[in-house]
Amino acid sequence: MSTSAQPESLDPTESVRQHAFYEDVLALVMGTALVALGLTFYAKCSLGTGGIAGVALLGQYATGIGFGTIFFAINLPFYILAVRRMGWPYTLRTFAAVALVSVLAMLTPRWIEIGGLNPVYAAIIGGALIGVGLLILFRHRAGLGGVNILAVYLQDNHGIRAGYFQLGVDILILVASFFVLPWQNVLYSLAGAVVLNMILAINHRPGRYLGMS
Repeated sequence: MSTSAQPESLDPTESVRQHAFYEDVLALVMGTALVALGLTFYAKCSLGTGGIAGVALLGQYATGIGFGTIFFAINLPFYILAVRRMGWPYTLRTFAAVALVSVLAMLTPRWIEIGGLNPVYAAIIGGALIGVGLLILFRHRAGLGGVNILAVYLQDNHGIRAGYFQLGVDILILVASFFVLPWQNVLYSLAGAVVLNMILAINHRPGRYLGMS
């Protein structure tokens, strides 16, 4: 099974390293915790983001239904593509990651109390937290479903950078945010999306990491 980035070392004699099981588990926990924290920043300031997480946030703002419930439900159809194109190991890791984010997104606001949060700071740092969390998940052959599954598949099979693909999709989703959020919040959200996806575009590419799950 191919990895999400074809690794190559500066030393041609160095081989790809297999992640240990405990490393994959730690990556799932830490990656999803960072994503959930970033989403908590976004929800606090009524910001949007891209991907299925962005759709779930908009659903929460519009309906009052919890983010975790919407996020988990919307992702269910995408597992069919994940099984067919990415294999069962990737699908199971992604299912676990989606479930963890759904739960942690509900629990994180109970664990931390945010008295005041500047929306510009929330957009940039929240986007960075989500981007680093996704980077960890991608490097351990997991994602957060939906657009992430398509992004990793396209990078594996067609050489399209996952970060750039997601940036295009995210912009389309954030444009839809104008119907739900104040225009200033949408602009802040766009800045966060750029930060998030540049982290992926710069770091998630062949030759930047030796390791596979």
